[in-house]
Amino acid sequence: MDKHITTPITAEVTQNLYAGDYIYISGTVYVARDAAHKRFMEALDRGEELPFPIQDAIIYYMGPSPAREGRSIGSAGPTTASRMDKYAPRLLDLGQKAMIGKGKRTQEVIDAIIRNQAVYFAAVGGAGALLSKCIKASELVCYGDLGAEAVLKLEVEDFPVVVVIDKDGNNLYETAIRKYAK
Repeated sequence: MDKHITTPITAEVTQNLYAGDYIYISGTVYVARDAAHKRFMEALDRGEELPFPIQDAIIYYMGPSPAREGRSIGSAGPTTASRMDKYAPRLLDLGQKAMIGKGKRTQEVIDAIIRNQAVYFAAVGGAGALLSKCIKASELVCYGDLGAEAVLKLEVEDFPVVVVIDKDGNNLYETAIRKYAK
């Protein structure tokens, strides 16, 4: 089923998202990969605030390429989510409600998704140039020294994703394999 949602992503929103749903996201999405996640954990361990509001936020695991003239961002395809698996449960427990990436997640992440009524979305790998057309604005939030791994704030419009793991732990990667095997 196709659904259009607007950020922030609250528990009320995730209650109606199911593995296999096609979703179009509009609003604010934050970009962070493993180097930024490591810094998040270090900041939290020091008792510091995160550089953006994590409550009901979406983090997109993506390393953008430089913007072409007249564009807010270059190619913006997803990166492998498992690189963030050691950090994701803590962020979910702090109120993050959604992640966008590609690939499977560990059982610890799935447990945290269920515990926090969150969701994991997949964006289509290899379609970064097309996905970038849904990004209307991009601004540096922090960690500019990390280059492509800096934290960005994106404004997106009808950004296409698929619910891979829903709030109940239903996992499209598992159900699709079983369905195909039949």
